Amino acid sequence: MATPRNWEDKTDEELVSLTLSDQEWYLGLMKRYEEKLARYIRRISGVNEQDLEDILQEVFVKAYLNLNDFDQDLKFSSWIYRITRNYVISHFRKTQSRPQAIGGEEGEKILQLVQDENNPHDHIDSQLSNNKIQTVLTQMDKKYQEVIILKYLEDKDYKEISDILKKPVGTVGTLLNRAKKQFNAITQKQEIKF
Repeated sequence: MATPRNWEDKTDEELVSLTLSDQEWYLGLMKRYEEKLARYIRRISGVNEQDLEDILQEVFVKAYLNLNDFDQDLKFSSWIYRITRNYVISHFRKTQSRPQAIGGEEGEKILQLVQDENNPHDHIDSQLSNNKIQTVLTQMDKKYQEVIILKYLEDKDYKEISDILKKPVGTVGTLLNRAKKQFNAITQKQEIKF
C-alpha cells in the first residue's frame, strides 16, 4: 500500500473522508500523527520503545476500525489523542503497571511554563534539578499530570483537552489551575527538604 502523493496538502478531516472510500489515504494520517502520538505515549506512560511501537500500532488499528464513528464536528487530532489516551490507560490496567512520570528536558519545560503563568508570589526556583522536577511530577495526582502534559507539552488548547478527556472546558481550566497549584506546592515542599 502506497501513500497518495498529495496527502500533505489535505486537512485531517479531508483525509478521513478520503480514507472512508480508499484505505490508502489512511497512511497519510498515520504519517502525520506517528511522531506526535509516540511522543505523547512516552510522556504519559514512560514505556520502552518496543511497547511504544506496539501501543502506537494498536492505536492506529483501533482508530482505523472506528473511523466511521469519527464526529466531523470534532478535530481529528482530539479524537485520535483520546483514543491514544484510553488505550494507554487500558494497556496499563491490563499489565498492572503504573505510568512513569517525565523528567529531564521535558520536566524543565513544564517547570518554566508553569512559572511563566503564575504571579511572582507563586514563583518557584528555576534552578531545580531534573531529579527534583521528576520527584515533583511523580508526586502529582495523575489527572493533574495528564492535563499539564496535554497543555504544556502537547500544546493543546482547552477545547482540545476537553475533547480528549471528555470533560467540560470549564473543568479543564479548573484542573489546570489545580495542577499548577499542586506542582508549586510540591515544589516548595521539596525545596525545604533538599
